[in-house]
Amino acid sequence: MHEGLLRSADKFPEKTAILAEGQPYPYAQLKRDVLNIAEYLMLKGIQRGSRCVIYMDNTYECVASVYAVLAIGGVFVLVNPQTKRDKLHYILNDCNASALLASSHLYQNFKNAADEVPPLQVVVSSGDDVPDPRVRPFSELLKPTEPDLDLPQIIPNDLAALIYTSGSTGRPKGVMHTHSTMLFALGSLIEYLRLRETDRMLVVLPLSFDYGLYHLFMCVQLGATLVLERSFAFPSAIYNRIREAKVSVFPGVPSLFSLLLSSHKRQRLEFPSVTRVTNTAAALPHQFVSELKEIFPNALIYKMYGQTECKRVCFLEPELVDEKPNSVGKAIPGTEVFIADEQGKRLGPGHSGTLYVRGPHIMLGYWNLPEETEKVLLKGDLPGERVLCTQDLFKMDDEGFLYFHGRNDDIIKSGGEKVSPTEIENVLLSIDGIKEAAVVGVDDEVLGEATKCFLVLECDAEISALQVKKACAEKLENFMVPKHVEFVEELEKTVTGKISKKNLK
Repeated sequence: MHEGLLRSADKFPEKTAILAEGQPYPYAQLKRDVLNIAEYLMLKGIQRGSRCVIYMDNTYECVASVYAVLAIGGVFVLVNPQTKRDKLHYILNDCNASALLASSHLYQNFKNAADEVPPLQVVVSSGDDVPDPRVRPFSELLKPTEPDLDLPQIIPNDLAALIYTSGSTGRPKGVMHTHSTMLFALGSLIEYLRLRETDRMLVVLPLSFDYGLYHLFMCVQLGATLVLERSFAFPSAIYNRIREAKVSVFPGVPSLFSLLLSSHKRQRLEFPSVTRVTNTAAALPHQFVSELKEIFPNALIYKMYGQTECKRVCFLEPELVDEKPNSVGKAIPGTEVFIADEQGKRLGPGHSGTLYVRGPHIMLGYWNLPEETEKVLLKGDLPGERVLCTQDLFKMDDEGFLYFHGRNDDIIKSGGEKVSPTEIENVLLSIDGIKEAAVVGVDDEVLGEATKCFLVLECDAEISALQVKKACAEKLENFMVPKHVEFVEELEKTVTGKISKKNLK
């Protein structure tokens, strides 16, 4: 994966690789900083196969850290900066992290990591210095010259990344991707999105979200420019950046596009430099498409569907966005998909069933979870082959176009993030006065699914919906905080005593 950076730096040394909040970083500087960080990590004992957690905002330091870990044959583990202390420490321990590179403003969440995670050898922070001698400032890693460094030999089958995603048990699962699976996905994405080295791609989505991450990888692989922003919190600043940087690729999710369209209704927006608009996560409502064409008059609009376990499953050719308004298209180049019933029998057009994926982009499995892996990586038709069971329900029409019909497990997919109901329920039940809790996903035009909790209170307990949300926000990422709260006298149970979530939905 890191070889794309070395090639682009040799070919375009003075070209801007990363435009981070308006600050340009050329390819030659990115290569130099990556190799200096790599040298530091190697001197500290980080080696091929070591897991390195990167707990940062969308910054230049985050980008350089990802490539430094890849260059030494390490395994990068990007953690959303919204993640609170308990989950961060769980991930650090679960993957036996050897290094933690973090943003200094998150210090309160990681300050005890060196004591509580025994394998941790290195803790580095970017931004302001922190008052802790065990934490090295990021600036110490960087030098004005490129080091004379012998990088270890890496082969395509080596593990490159652990991407943590919510699991049905309430604990996140580490999705294992090799250099090979990621490089294949990169090539397929670049091909069908029709990308080139002259593109300037905007990323406001978290790099910890693989949709944002792969735009970084595509840029560097091509020698293009990544226009990196921390978030979409200040839309007017982002709009100015699009114009100033002449952004050509605008990736988003429905919740982001909803904010964009709201701005457009108040004051007309138009970005003629953008030639491709891409959407994934929840389905893009078709009524958004015509309005997006007003904002991006020269852009092809792509609808896509994917999973962390294989990055991308399918895409709809932009020329068909009006002809097939409810479809998410066909399998990405170099892969195949099919639909099967509960017995694994393949289904023909018009029948609803579970979607299965074949291709070189499928994950290696879940980190240290062989039983969970066996549930989704199943025996294929070819000897020795494993196919991915998406656990999502689809239909296929006579022309082979796919239509999403919902999930057949408990995981909620909200705004592109996988949300575990169990994890939220555990937090809810820790709140004084709550006797029982159940969390389900409910239809939401923008998010696809929104989280809703049903609560039974103890006798005489008085708790408001606002108090519930505030308590959740202290322990959960923002996207996991229930959007809807409903208090009920009792929760219906099945004959085995389990809460009947089907009826709640």
